[in-house]
Amino acid sequence: MTQLSPHLKQATPVLAARGEGVHIYDEAGRRYLDFTAGIGVTSTGHCHPKVVAAAQQQVATLIHGQYTTVMHRPLLTLIERLGDVLPQGLDSMFFVNSGSEAVEASLRLARQATGRPNLIAFEGGFHGRSMGAASLTTSGTKVRAGFAPLMGGVHIAPFPYAYHYGWDQETATRFALRELDYMLATQTAPNDTAAFIIEPVLGEGGYVPADPAFVTGLRERADRHGILLIIDEVQTGFGRTGRFWGHDHFGVRPDIVITAKGLASGFPLSAIAAPAALMEKAWPGSQGGTYGGNAVACAAALATLDVIQEEGLVENAAVQGARMLEGARAIADKHEAIGDVRGLGLLVGSEFTAPDGSPDTATAQRAHAAAVERGMLLLTCGAYGNVVRMIPPLVVTGEQVDEALGIWADAVAAAMGV
Repeated sequence: MTQLSPHLKQATPVLAARGEGVHIYDEAGRRYLDFTAGIGVTSTGHCHPKVVAAAQQQVATLIHGQYTTVMHRPLLTLIERLGDVLPQGLDSMFFVNSGSEAVEASLRLARQATGRPNLIAFEGGFHGRSMGAASLTTSGTKVRAGFAPLMGGVHIAPFPYAYHYGWDQETATRFALRELDYMLATQTAPNDTAAFIIEPVLGEGGYVPADPAFVTGLRERADRHGILLIIDEVQTGFGRTGRFWGHDHFGVRPDIVITAKGLASGFPLSAIAAPAALMEKAWPGSQGGTYGGNAVACAAALATLDVIQEEGLVENAAVQGARMLEGARAIADKHEAIGDVRGLGLLVGSEFTAPDGSPDTATAQRAHAAAVERGMLLLTCGAYGNVVRMIPPLVVTGEQVDEALGIWADAVAAAMGV
């Protein structure tokens, strides 16, 4: 009998039958608060009526208009609309389907535009599972193991993960920038380095926000050495952090932005954006693809932009994210097993730590399972799987956040045997 690969493990035992807003319903009709949002994908919630209507209309009109063969209006309109929300000066776009593909496109562009071979990524980053993207990924060995040698020219520098080091944020940032400078002096010369690539918040790496001093330091070094700054907004973009882009919190200008996940509310669509003068340096034939810029996905992305703007979802993410972070910290204050709670907007992670300071994966897993039993879907992350993360859709209300926090409090207590 044909079956799904046994290595595609489910984070929960739920067999989803339908979704609505922040809820998923299984085949027995049981309702779950979905605080995974499909790993940050269903930004406008499950099956938002405007997104559904836009997709249905497009399916009945044109499903696939391959964009190097013919052009279609949803893509042209989306490019125009994205110009209103992209960082100033990033006025040229290339569309593909997944975050990994967009990361690969950004790497190819950076190397071709600069004529330099090397790339610097940061510890704990997740950029995808394809060869180039996996070579940049250090959120966990499972992404990199078993198919070496990986892509050459990649160097990994420290990320200012203060809790991991046991330092305050200022010390962690100072250390990370000093080690980056040392790397440029010892491993990859600046004139051999095409780009830095970084997530504004480590996703799979444990929901660890960067800080303004660190990202500003990257921008300064990029400008000084002619290195490109690529910001991977696959998970943090489109309002998730309480600003439209995660890097907006740091006041920096990227050279290339990568977007995916929440861009089209569940339809496969990703893109990179760069200044036209930079994008023009890509070599002929280096950009393309069969399904990139799919008409139905573009229609869904346009509706997603409408909903985000009309319903004030960026502002809602800021308000409800602060509520969720405060509530999660209050729960952590009652349980020594939760050593740190951190986040930005609707990205909140609770890190479980044993009394000796080591990762407490077992308790994190019990708390995660207990939440599912009580009707809330969550995910774990971090190198040791000891961080439980909350990623609700941007439409989440204060009442739903409070409900989720109540479930989480009970789940943690159960995991602790209280």
